[in-house]
Amino acid sequence: MKQTTKHLSETKVELTITVSADELKDAELVALTKIARDIKVPGFRQGKVPASVAAKHVNPNDLAQHTLENALSKAVADAFLDAGVQALDRPEVEVKKFEPGSELEFVATSEILPKIKLGDYKKLAAKPEKVSVTKKDVDEIIDRIRAGYAEKKPADRKAKKGDEVNIDFVGKKEGVAFDGGTAEGYDIVLGSDSFIPGFEDGIVGHKAGDKFDLDLAFPEHYHVEDLKGAKVVFSVTLNEVKEVVEPELTDELAAKAGPFKTVKELEDDIKAEITKQKQSEADDKLKDALVSELVEKSDVPVPEILVQDQMRSIEQDMVQNLMQRGLTLDMYLAEKDFKDKDAWLESEVKEAAVNRVKAGLVLADLSKVLKVQATDAELLEKMNLLGQQYPSEDMRKQLATPEVQRDIANRLLTDKTIDELVALNAK
Repeated sequence: MKQTTKHLSETKVELTITVSADELKDAELVALTKIARDIKVPGFRQGKVPASVAAKHVNPNDLAQHTLENALSKAVADAFLDAGVQALDRPEVEVKKFEPGSELEFVATSEILPKIKLGDYKKLAAKPEKVSVTKKDVDEIIDRIRAGYAEKKPADRKAKKGDEVNIDFVGKKEGVAFDGGTAEGYDIVLGSDSFIPGFEDGIVGHKAGDKFDLDLAFPEHYHVEDLKGAKVVFSVTLNEVKEVVEPELTDELAAKAGPFKTVKELEDDIKAEITKQKQSEADDKLKDALVSELVEKSDVPVPEILVQDQMRSIEQDMVQNLMQRGLTLDMYLAEKDFKDKDAWLESEVKEAAVNRVKAGLVLADLSKVLKVQATDAELLEKMNLLGQQYPSEDMRKQLATPEVQRDIANRLLTDKTIDELVALNAK
């Protein structure tokens, strides 16, 4: 086999390959062996027909086609290996010349894993943020705990902010009730900003038994297209007003909140948890900053096929996240004023995809330079941890598939490489 290599770009290669007559004979023998399993020849059991006999009973055109497929498959794999490049997808093949038993010439084109020129990964400027916990941070958690143990007492007076009220309401646009605008026996804490602007403020000052209308308008950027900026009327019936009485912060409350004997023990535990959370966030920010800085300092050609893969992945993640919030991608595009999905992909998604690809290529190259490896024991530990976090039968089946295990191993290798990068720049 002879071949010539032409780099069309840093991420794409074209190989011109000529397969010899001897190699075609080998490919033909493989083809005959496969065909012989299925043909019927008098005097031989099916599947036991010798290749030499099968050759006399096979359609020459079928044999030539099978030979060509076998020859191309082997030659393409050998050619890319010999050229020292890694194809990122099934190469596009164009046959230039094929004479059965004599010669095969073809061109194979593919995007390839590019060569990365790493920047100095030992002298990066990013530094860890200092973590501090303020009294306000602790007080916010304390306030949530107090709210969780609050008593709600019926109040025979006008509603005020901080009260919990029970209401019935019907929302109408141009006199017609709209979807999602009607409820009965609905509890809401006034001042929680759970409704559109003006709704909760409009209830303040009314007593149980009052019936009244609220003339309001939806925000211009509301997520439902038909209600954006729409003027509506809510007919409200106030059923009940309850005063929310929060308990004082005492040792008794601390004991209810957890295994604490005093308020100080509770506050110390809260401070420790917040510190742990903030430290984790600071660590993640440092990792992101170091990787981004290394990408900037490195020469990273970007294969388009990898960018398209990442764009699809980002889109899928976005769709799933929106579904969890009861939204669709079309709703999101309308809310953000994108002309269509293509405009969103080009302006918001593509840059993120390119950055992901660059980071992935840089970290993969760095892992080779640093000789980072993920051991079987580490992979098993990670698998067991995921199995405990997601104990469903479906998840166990997914974890057992080679594809998922390969993804987990790659993620583990990436995490270890980033940890090495952090350690190298901690001096």
